[in-house]
Amino acid sequence: MIQRFAEEERLSGAVAHGGLLYLAGQVAEDTSLDTEGQTADILAQIDALLAAAGTSKANLLQVMVVLADIRDAPAMNRAWDRWLDPAHKPARMTIQAPLVDPAWRVEISGIAAIPGGGR
Repeated sequence: MIQRFAEEERLSGAVAHGGLLYLAGQVAEDTSLDTEGQTADILAQIDALLAAAGTSKANLLQVMVVLADIRDAPAMNRAWDRWLDPAHKPARMTIQAPLVDPAWRVEISGIAAIPGGGR
């Protein structure tokens, strides 16, 4: 069974299948924030998507962070470090790439396990 969460016109915010939750690239709802604030905004969205699928950040397997400017990595990491469950660190990569909207400073995607294989 495939479940879709937070569906929009062109995509789903997350898709669950086979005991895994695949997160679409999440971007800040408030683009007036700096990189640290945008990251915190995105991580709150990720928490909500994980909860909707019956999982949590403790079950994140992999996270991909894209920064519009790699020099913003320290600011992104400050928000990340406040949010991270240190007992359950996912594999993570961070790269620089142009983002679709110039107001976006960061985009985050990932994959999480769903305990019990999902619904």
